[in-house]
Amino acid sequence: MTKASDLFIECLEEEGVEYVFGVPGEENLDFLDSLSRSDSIRLILTRHEQGAGFMAATYGRHTGKAGVCLATLGPGATNFVTAAAYAQLGGMPMMMITGQKPIKKSKQGRFQILDVVDMMRPITKYTHQLASSDNIPSRVREAFRLAEEEKPGAVHLELPEDIADEHTDSRPLTPSHVRRPHADEKSVRVAVKRIEAARAPVLVIGAGANRKMTSRMLLQLIEKTGIPFVTTQLGKGVIDETHPRFLGCAALSSGDFVHRALGNADLIINVGHDVIEKPPFFMQQGGTEVIHVSTKTAEVDPVYFPQIEVIGDIANAIWQIKEDLVSSGTWNFDSMLAARGAENEHRDSMCSDMRFPIFPACLVRNIREAMPADGIICLDNGVYKIWFARNYPARQPNTVLLDNALATMGAGLPSAMASAMVYPGRKVMAICGDGGFMMNSQEMETAVRLKLNIVVLILNDNSYGMIRWKQANMGFEDWGLTYGNPDFVKYAESYGAHGHRVTSAEMVPELLSHCLSTDGVHLIDCPIDYADNDRILNKEIKELSAAL
Repeated sequence: MTKASDLFIECLEEEGVEYVFGVPGEENLDFLDSLSRSDSIRLILTRHEQGAGFMAATYGRHTGKAGVCLATLGPGATNFVTAAAYAQLGGMPMMMITGQKPIKKSKQGRFQILDVVDMMRPITKYTHQLASSDNIPSRVREAFRLAEEEKPGAVHLELPEDIADEHTDSRPLTPSHVRRPHADEKSVRVAVKRIEAARAPVLVIGAGANRKMTSRMLLQLIEKTGIPFVTTQLGKGVIDETHPRFLGCAALSSGDFVHRALGNADLIINVGHDVIEKPPFFMQQGGTEVIHVSTKTAEVDPVYFPQIEVIGDIANAIWQIKEDLVSSGTWNFDSMLAARGAENEHRDSMCSDMRFPIFPACLVRNIREAMPADGIICLDNGVYKIWFARNYPARQPNTVLLDNALATMGAGLPSAMASAMVYPGRKVMAICGDGGFMMNSQEMETAVRLKLNIVVLILNDNSYGMIRWKQANMGFEDWGLTYGNPDFVKYAESYGAHGHRVTSAEMVPELLSHCLSTDGVHLIDCPIDYADNDRILNKEIKELSAAL
């Protein structure tokens, strides 16, 4: 007979779990004791459950394996809610484990007791209270299966105290061997015939394409046919964005150069589309036709109703299309590539602005030049996300981690920490607004304690800059969105990190190089000037692209 909490750990070991991120409580002590004896799973103690959840989700995003996080009942579990939604909407496999009071005999009345399973139901793929130790192996296996299959997402298991202390003769289940089904060859043939008949087809690469092997197959298709491609924000890096056929990232909702390029297409091949993201284009009745290539059939809404669907493993579907497709001599991509050329010209015209506080376009250029091709930037959420999505060419998959699904603040630092753990030999930078950074800044202590090598760049404007930009765009008075900040350099040093402050645009390249090449946790306080956001992002870009 095996103690239930020991069996739970054995099940996690069978699933190949490396880390459990979290903040344990009284109701997790059996689980914690069992975890202490594991030879293969490491506890990563964080300073807030939200940080643990963001780290687990990012681990899942990088590896395809469910990241695991732990919290107690009540307030510990409620602190997981944002991270659960982050993983669920963003397609990141993650398992949450929460404790609970005994369910067979009350010890403390209703103290701290919430219906956590019901709370998690709308924001997870699966949630379950373990009411018998005999069922632990099957419930753990089912949770991992659902978390990791397409579309990946969040799952939750609740382990009550009295169940954790039970004994059982159940044993862990071995994960099954499974492969996603291939797309039907007849649907592939229909898609290929339509592509060959098109005048100007274009690829739009979305979140679902950011998976194993898909990059390779898409690159082969592009190289064979010359069809240009656009990415969504969650599709950045699937193909190297320095490729001559890259047309840009759909960071703004409309009116950008990339939308001008899409408007010149007569067929859109939409790969890995996820309705969670802001639409990279808006379909209209009688407008440009769309081929939907994904693991799931299209979720139809007023601006998305594709005419052809190719459903199955995306990498295999693209391979089948590539093998069957014959490049057409009538395709013409000149107007699309001209739109991209105009965007590059506009972007480059801004990069010599050496003002202080720092001009965003100049900073993006500095960071791209400082980061190696496999370097990872993890963006929190703010107006700078638009600048990086548009102007920072991603070279490899999952090297630009931004959240265009839940779009939550507070995830940048924990995401960078998890990235540094998964890829300890790569350069990792968290890019946060001052508002987002302060939402989980306590995890600086965790990063220092874990001896991680990361750079934390804070774009400091003493305000909630994204909302301030929207406020100006809507013609409202500038009000209610400014605040004061601590001395970030001293704040970093109080945790044992290295603090740096930008005092001129000229010093940025050398400072970035120093921090990226020096071990430890480095924080850079960088004053940022968003004064031209409204002029450039809302007016200038739209006017220039419309004039093409």
